[in-house]
Amino acid sequence: MTDLQLYNQNKITGNALSTSKNWSSRLAEFKSADNPRALLEIVVTVVPLAILWFAMWKVLQTGTVLGVLAYFGLLALAGGMVVRLFILQHDCGHGSLFSSKTTNDWVGRVLGVFTYTPYDYWRYLHAAHHASSGDLDRRGLGDIDTLTLTEYNELSSVKKALYRLYRHPFVLFAIGPAYMFLLRHRLPICMMTKPNAWASTMVTNLAIVAISLLLIYAVGLKYFLLIQLPIIVVGAAIGVWLFYVQHQFDETYWDTRPDWKHEHAALHGSSYYDLPKPMMWITGNIGIHHVHHLSSRIPFYKLPKVLNAHPELKEIGRLSFLESFKCVRLALWDDATRRLISFKEANRKLASA
Repeated sequence: MTDLQLYNQNKITGNALSTSKNWSSRLAEFKSADNPRALLEIVVTVVPLAILWFAMWKVLQTGTVLGVLAYFGLLALAGGMVVRLFILQHDCGHGSLFSSKTTNDWVGRVLGVFTYTPYDYWRYLHAAHHASSGDLDRRGLGDIDTLTLTEYNELSSVKKALYRLYRHPFVLFAIGPAYMFLLRHRLPICMMTKPNAWASTMVTNLAIVAISLLLIYAVGLKYFLLIQLPIIVVGAAIGVWLFYVQHQFDETYWDTRPDWKHEHAALHGSSYYDLPKPMMWITGNIGIHHVHHLSSRIPFYKLPKVLNAHPELKEIGRLSFLESFKCVRLALWDDATRRLISFKEANRKLASA
């Protein structure tokens, strides 16, 4: 049975698998924060990232071909560790890393300096994403822009070309992440009425400048540009890719009100990105995304325990690493078939209409 068929069956029968209230109580035992474990997770993320940064500096100084090859390998690992650092910040935003809200907020703000993501600004956008994920009537905050087939068909030729450009893989996974984390996060234009978001962003920007100046003083501008900025860009690209495949897969869930249901959006609109264990560790288990949307108060290191306790969740929205690359072609939501389709499929449908 496909995810779409399972969703339709659950919608009709009220199956316990997709009942939010039921799952809330069933997952309650996993929601408690473990403060010593949280501190350990920070240490095992920050220390390796610092070591990788230093190692990149040393291999670049060799000026050899082997050094350059080592640099790119270290860069990939460092970018992955920035993603893991972001997951720690992400859990702070959900109030799940530490038991204290104050601790979560201040640790999240500090981590935001190193992920180039102002904590309070991002937390607002991400809360909006969790509240409206899969809701066609509330798109636009904290999401990848997605049009329906009907909406796309009603666009002018110029706007169609712009949307196709936006959905091009090079824009989505290279230009877009660099723009977002290096530039867009520096000025929260979309939150003119939110003083906390502005204050968080400005303080984060000042801290980034201060740390950048210290690094430039320590290693020089050339090495700073060759190490720090590429790490952030690679980490951003990995992060955007993860976010993309967690919601932009073939039989994901979208609906309009009043039919939109939060529990269905959590279970069927978020994938289970079943990565190899080393990759799952580096990405902070965020691939277990349907469980995270079911209960965002579960710390990231407990998400695998949920799957072990409830193995039926392993069959919902599962994507392997290789299967996930097929998601790149998806670009439009087709209301008729209730699935995401490619531009090629859209053109065929529009031509035969």
